[in-house]
Amino acid sequence: MSKASSKAAAAALAAGGKTGVRIVVAGDRGTGKSSLIITAAVDNFPGTCPPVLPPTRLAEDFYPDRVPVTIIDTSSKLEDTGKVAEELKRADAVVLTYACDRPETLDRLSTFWLPKLRQLEVKVPVIVVGCKLDLRDENQQVSLEQVMSPIMQQFREIETCIECSSFKRIQIPEVFYYAQKAVLHPTAPLFDQESQTLKPRCVRALKRIFILCDHDRDGALSDAELNDFQVKCFNAPLQPSEIVGVKRVVEEKLPGVNERGLTLTGFLFLHALFIEKGRLETTWTVLRKFGYNNDIRLDDELIPSFKRAPDESVELSSEPLDFLRGIYELFDGDYDNNLRPAELDDIFSTAPDSPWDEPPYKDAAERTSLGGLSVNAFLSEWALMTLLHPSRAVEYLIYIGYLGDPSTAVRVTRKRRLDRKKQQSERHVFQCFVFGPKKAGKTSLLNSFIGRPCPDGHASTTEEKFAANVVELPGGTKKTLVLREIPEDEVKGLLSSKESLASCDIAVFVYDSSDESSWKRVTELLLDVAGHGEDTGYEVPSLIIAAKDDLSSFPMAIQETTRVTQDLGIEAPIPISSRMGDTNNVFRRIVNAAEHPHLSIPETEAGKSRKQYHRLVNRSLMFVSVGAAVAIVGLAAYRVYAARKSSSS
Repeated sequence: MSKASSKAAAAALAAGGKTGVRIVVAGDRGTGKSSLIITAAVDNFPGTCPPVLPPTRLAEDFYPDRVPVTIIDTSSKLEDTGKVAEELKRADAVVLTYACDRPETLDRLSTFWLPKLRQLEVKVPVIVVGCKLDLRDENQQVSLEQVMSPIMQQFREIETCIECSSFKRIQIPEVFYYAQKAVLHPTAPLFDQESQTLKPRCVRALKRIFILCDHDRDGALSDAELNDFQVKCFNAPLQPSEIVGVKRVVEEKLPGVNERGLTLTGFLFLHALFIEKGRLETTWTVLRKFGYNNDIRLDDELIPSFKRAPDESVELSSEPLDFLRGIYELFDGDYDNNLRPAELDDIFSTAPDSPWDEPPYKDAAERTSLGGLSVNAFLSEWALMTLLHPSRAVEYLIYIGYLGDPSTAVRVTRKRRLDRKKQQSERHVFQCFVFGPKKAGKTSLLNSFIGRPCPDGHASTTEEKFAANVVELPGGTKKTLVLREIPEDEVKGLLSSKESLASCDIAVFVYDSSDESSWKRVTELLLDVAGHGEDTGYEVPSLIIAAKDDLSSFPMAIQETTRVTQDLGIEAPIPISSRMGDTNNVFRRIVNAAEHPHLSIPETEAGKSRKQYHRLVNRSLMFVSVGAAVAIVGLAAYRVYAARKSSSS
């Protein structure tokens, strides 16, 4: 193995928080566990062995990776079953032994030991080792492949099978080399043994690496680019004859080379070939050189974390926004402002997966009539991901080719409390919490915001939903608004946290304008939320939305709503009808209220009393201060008078 491979293996081990590889040897009594370990450690067959060996550490330079290996022997006694189970759970790899001269111990692997590992949820590579090869009956010679193939089909966790003899010292070092290698260079993340193909996540990572190395973006690695790749990953150039040889190997199997050089197809074929031939360290060295961990994701240390106060939020800065607009134009092949699902998948084909296939991102942005995303919808999804999971957003920016400084890819906004004080918000992305009772029309509000048709019938929302879109204001200014629907049953839990409203720029309260009980319930919710904001210092501007305006209002609706809103000091309810498509500019009004947060903050009676009390206290303190100042001035005047009187005497 090259020095580059050794360093990559050691680095990968360190990144996982480990200082070495821990291999646990288990199997039936008399299968040769202890003899195997001693022979590996001292290169000599022991005459006698203790029942269970203490932990055995191989020298650091025992294998080329120079990674310490500790081998743990286990007891075969029934009373030690619990202890063996604990050791297996702590293993990085498991060596299961059977005796080549005792077929029943081989059967026990599939009837007891391998099921036991699954029962204990031990998800590490397994090396099956046939010991005592020298004692096998010469009249019952069967190939290892014939014996193990059915078992390996049933138990995919088996990484390698090998036969050995401690007495004859046959293939002893190889046993623990394969075990160590299975930990440092695991097969499972890279290769599907059943289909004999690279796994999708491995293909995606290698595609990204290929694109990064294709400096002239012509879809092929020229000889110079191939050489640069080799130097970066393995610290050694390729000789011209070696480059010719690499291309010949590919061309013999498939059309993976053209006049410009090695294509992506050829590049992937080479890695599949390395893995098939057992050279997993080659592919792992490449992946780790480009920052990937054992899960084929970028290592955590490459992804910045962003500290922020509870009432600060995170937005993409201008450079990544420009990059994303460029990406959109590049992949929107027909320039119709409609990024089709296949084109979106192509954008994320260099990431471990498409991040928007699951909630909260799935169906959170407006779709075109052809099922695609406009540029505004595309950027809205990014704004939502940055708001909710900024580190994840930056991670996926890197996956799709962003080469700027990750630490400056987002900006942390000013505190919302300061926005209220300055009576102006400078945010570009606003988060709006949508409250309301069941059947009030909350989901319909979100649907109308992103152009999604209202479904027939009613289905209660049981989990938070999001909708994000660009809102164009007078003068051409564009802001991104994120609506977050809070199910009625979740409000109590939300308000149990002191900082639950800190991330909210504005709250809207939706009620069914035809249902008086809906109005009463939304009033209760509004008072709960407003009171929580006053108690915690995270007051939020609020608007009331009278949904289902196409239906007749309940009796005394105008008088009731006017009284409540005037008492709270907020705007009268905004009537809308999602079914009729009449939103009454409600989304602009939400953004306007969020931009000027001081204008729409409701005041409860308790809040007013608290403010009045503070004013009285402050006024009293002011009177005390003035009185103290008068007393000090009087004292100073007396001293001057006394001094003058003394001097005249």
